[in-house]
Amino acid sequence: MTQEFLSHMLGTRRSGVTEAASKFSKAGIIRYSRGKITILDREALESTSCECYQTVKKEFTRLLKN
Repeated sequence: MTQEFLSHMLGTRRSGVTEAASKFSKAGIIRYSRGKITILDREALESTSCECYQTVKKEFTRLLKN
């Protein structure tokens, strides 16, 4: 998954994806190399996300149950 692709998915600039990936990598939350992202610490990743993550997660779970 390229940074360009992620920027399109997230509706942001590629430089923003690069900056976020770098910060998460330095914090030991993800490993990012050549288009492959490995989540190393899911709890830390979720705790750094905005409150909308839980809202989207709950709605996704609700929709899958029907």
